[in-house]
Amino acid sequence: TTFVTNTAKVGAVVTITESGIEASGIGITVANINGTQIGGRRNLVMNGAMQVAQRGTSTTMSGSSSTYLCDRWRVKTTSTDNVAMTISQDATSYPTDFTQCLKIDITTAETSLEADEYLQVQQRIEAQNLQHLNNGTSSAKSIVLSFYVKAYQAGNYVVAIYKGDNTSRLITLPYTINASATWERKVLVIPGDTSGGGIDNNTGIGYQLDWFLAAGSNWTSTDSTSWINYANAGYAYGQAVNTMSSTDNYWQITGVQLELGSQATAFEHRSFGEELSLCQRYYE
Repeated sequence: TTFVTNTAKVGAVVTITESGIEASGIGITVANINGTQIGGRRNLVMNGAMQVAQRGTSTTMSGSSSTYLCDRWRVKTTSTDNVAMTISQDATSYPTDFTQCLKIDITTAETSLEADEYLQVQQRIEAQNLQHLNNGTSSAKSIVLSFYVKAYQAGNYVVAIYKGDNTSRLITLPYTINASATWERKVLVIPGDTSGGGIDNNTGIGYQLDWFLAAGSNWTSTDSTSWINYANAGYAYGQAVNTMSSTDNYWQITGVQLELGSQATAFEHRSFGEELSLCQRYYE
């Protein structure tokens, strides 16, 4: 039939609705899900649910420095001189289906945001784990990033993806926090990058994911919302919120997933033991 309907019946046993396909007594063959494998690990991010924190559950950081708390998650400031913060594996506020998040809580404000300053939360993904993306070739594949985020300041934020091998490449992914103090899920689609010479097959850094919480004007003047050769001026293009501006401010994240395809799937919950083992390789 050629008319639009809310429910379609195929024979006597198959019902198709916007909720899915219901079948009784027959087999269904599925070639792929989201353009990739049906089973196996999907999430390229480690410790995306912030379960593993081998260094402890809270630490402090001040000035221009960097530190880890939740495994694989680095908090970094550049050129700052006043800011101080508490970084914690927080078990008091998290979205449904999760029990932990990473929280950045400003305890001393940066009195003014200078042009060369920034604050970011970062995860680096090992190069040999990204070979199936075909980066830098004509068959480069799209990926999709999804995560849950909560902050005191609503407004425009950005995630940058940086590739350093061969020709350094960059893309920035703007997102908006619509309401203060409210968990929101964000889904950001990243087209495959056909330029830049690809990602080397080794233990170096393949992709670096940078969630910006603040960025001065040196990092925000060049449009990098499509893949470009890396430029400092595009590193945080689109970042408008300065989380360092007040001790009222905080920022939280959990449920981070990076996967092949252009449709985000439900978060892949791995067992604590498996996630710990993945993290120990880098921690040790």
